[in-house]
Amino acid sequence: QSAHRAGLRSFIRYGWRWSWRVAAFATVFNTVSTGLSAYRNKTTISNFAAAGAFTGALFRMHLGLQGLAGGIMFGTAFGIPAGGLLMAMYSLAGETLQEKRNRERRELYEQKLAEWQSKLSVPEVLGQTANNAQGRPEMDRAREL
Repeated sequence: QSAHRAGLRSFIRYGWRWSWRVAAFATVFNTVSTGLSAYRNKTTISNFAAAGAFTGALFRMHLGLQGLAGGIMFGTAFGIPAGGLLMAMYSLAGETLQEKRNRERRELYEQKLAEWQSKLSVPEVLGQTANNAQGRPEMDRAREL
């Protein structure tokens, strides 16, 4: 119990030192991988590998060229399994986020197109109703004009 309390105290005391670093690393990684997925319009493991390499290089570049190269290798080494895990989760879900977004966008487009077409057909219906109410066919009215 005392060891547990000591660990908890040290986590509370020193945890903030690592928390902002982990949060910054995760933010940069997700921003780069999402940006690549949006730019390329597909989600692949290479996006995650590139995001890991970029993030690793960014956080290790203050150590010089060797640190930059090490960061690229470290980031790529962790980006590939992370990407593989996410791609496996996508395959279990049945569709990727990109496919879901495209499907929702297509459904919204089709809905708006149907609404637009129904609004365009209203004047035709009104014109036919007015002609029928007058009891004259359209050709007779055209000849009179």
